[in-house]
Amino acid sequence: MSSTLFSTVSKMRSGYDPDEVDDFFDHARQAYEGRTPEPMTNADIATSTFELVRGGYNTHEVDAALDRLEGAFIARQRADFVNQHGQEAWMGALAERARTLYGRLGRPDGAKFAPAERGQQGYDVDDVDSLCDRLVGYFDRQEPLTAAEVRSATFGRAKGSDAYAEASVDKFLARAIEVLLGVE
Repeated sequence: MSSTLFSTVSKMRSGYDPDEVDDFFDHARQAYEGRTPEPMTNADIATSTFELVRGGYNTHEVDAALDRLEGAFIARQRADFVNQHGQEAWMGALAERARTLYGRLGRPDGAKFAPAERGQQGYDVDDVDSLCDRLVGYFDRQEPLTAAEVRSATFGRAKGSDAYAEASVDKFLARAIEVLLGVE
């Protein structure tokens, strides 16, 4: 992965800071190749952020590269695990993660996530629940779903008890993406 693949936006628009992006991808390349004492995980990639600067790298290109990089790290993790423990153990580990996520979606009280604080913005409950219904369909083996679909999901905005707190939804979906990428 080379940062020279990223185009820059005009000086009138904002994009990701090229120095930060270059440093991040250089570190990621070294970590992937096992040439750095500082490990990197797919979670580090999923939560990476960069400053916006005028004339920076095209954010869509960098975000797409981050998605591919996360997939590569998960594929490496899967290959390492399978080599050490076998394919059956990998599928068992994924199944256990999926059961945990599935259990979260079947809460008897109906609320899947904590509500946003009073007066605070959050994700629209119906939009999040709709995606969660698709995840249930996937876990029940009735509906296909990909990590890219979950990643690209968008939610309307709401406030207070009409909204889910963003942090808990984001954390849950990151775990769901890891499971989906582990199967793909």
